Amino acid sequence: MLSSEIKSDISKLWDKFWSGGIANPLTAIEQISYLIFMKRLDEADLKNKADAEFLKKEFKSVFEGKDENGKSNQENRWSYFRNLKGDEMLKHVQERVFPFIKNLNGSQPFTKHMKDAVFLIPKPSLLVEAVNIIDSIYDHIEKEQQEGQTFQDTQGDIYEYLLSEIASAGKNGQFRTPRHIIQMICSLVNPKLGDEICDPACGTGGFLLGAYQHILTQHTSEEYCQIDTNGLKRGTRADKLTDPRQWQVLKEHTFYGYDFDSTMVRIALMNLMLHGIDQPNIDYTDTLSKKFNEDDRYDVVLANPPFKGSIDKGDINENLSIDTTKTELLFVNRIINMLRLGGRAGVIVPDGVLFGSSNAHQNLRKMLVEKCELQGIISMPAGVFKPYAGVSTAVLIFVKGGNTENVWFYDMKNDGYSLDDKREIISKNDIPDIIHKWKIRDSKIDLDKKENAFFIRKCDIGNNDYDLSINRYKEIKTTIVEYESSEIILKRINSIEKDILNDLKTINNEL
Repeated sequence: MLSSEIKSDISKLWDKFWSGGIANPLTAIEQISYLIFMKRLDEADLKNKADAEFLKKEFKSVFEGKDENGKSNQENRWSYFRNLKGDEMLKHVQERVFPFIKNLNGSQPFTKHMKDAVFLIPKPSLLVEAVNIIDSIYDHIEKEQQEGQTFQDTQGDIYEYLLSEIASAGKNGQFRTPRHIIQMICSLVNPKLGDEICDPACGTGGFLLGAYQHILTQHTSEEYCQIDTNGLKRGTRADKLTDPRQWQVLKEHTFYGYDFDSTMVRIALMNLMLHGIDQPNIDYTDTLSKKFNEDDRYDVVLANPPFKGSIDKGDINENLSIDTTKTELLFVNRIINMLRLGGRAGVIVPDGVLFGSSNAHQNLRKMLVEKCELQGIISMPAGVFKPYAGVSTAVLIFVKGGNTENVWFYDMKNDGYSLDDKREIISKNDIPDIIHKWKIRDSKIDLDKKENAFFIRKCDIGNNDYDLSINRYKEIKTTIVEYESSEIILKRINSIEKDILNDLKTINNEL
């Protein structure tokens, strides 16, 4: 969550780009992302050097060597060019820094998708102002980290806040999944080192970063972990990972993402690389289309796929068996297909998927119950995605194959933030309770449907046309209130009326 100071700086940054001639919102976000990447690349390189010294590992700076003109790559650091004068800075970034980051490390996915990227900041004054504002943002972030906030997904948060500005103007419908919701889903699905993890609609890469952080926490000693603002344990050091081969697997062969927006692909690539994932596997692909063929491939899928969309029937992959053009149904079908037998998924869906009456809705739910082990459904309040959307959503947790016996339901009322457009931190937060009860759910099969967490038997779901809406099964707690007898109540009313009449007589006498 961004502080008010950072939000103020981001708003200034947005205004500078708007007044500087870059009015297209996604173009502005992309150009801002390039600058943030330059800034964070410099800082991440210094941090990696310090970490390597602490762990007594070899370190190779991304700024080592010289360019084709024999000039040192050290001059491509943010800390170098930020001190140049306006005209000189713009020329230096256009001609040296931007070409440098486009070909960074020879990373094939990155260089492939950065191939057509263009640095569009036209004025020296705009670049200087943007550099100064980004420096100010990072000063605030450093202060927050010193006060105990860790693992800042800053690029994602900045993107989220910029999108809130766009959404309020009605210019674009994209929005990110809040990080604390991603953390919750990762805690429920529990991705591990060695899993191949995928998001078929990855956006800025938030779910992949959440899975990465979850794995780092698993391998961080207790003394290096902290409890974050959501009440969850977080650790970034991963000091227990001592074998270089483990790091290679984690950074090069664990995280895979796809998106059909080229801007999102570039942002996701930069975001993952800046968090230490050196060779991110992010590609520009429509995973619902006929071109995509990744069935039976992944151990874990985490996703918040697009809601309420549709696709041309002729473009739909023939391996998707649900007969529909609705993307919220097709993506769940796609995710089931992508998983290996025994693979796990955590997916956010709109509530309509849980109770829709069409054949496609019912067939998808039947697939989840009969062909997968549908383990849990967490019903989330409508305000979770504000200010971008007020739609009610739920999280599906399932395993491909296996046998569904009982489905665990949880009725989330609060996620730690107000459910209005401001989304301010509040004390009420069900997420720690969700994770705790999830971990011990098998120790006691609780069928009391009046509680916030309960089980529903598979046979009961089948008898209700595979309806998975929590409202179908949850019973409302009723409290028996004992009232006084009618005779006593009437006596009290008569007494009150007498008092009123006496008061009126007193008033009349005084007049």
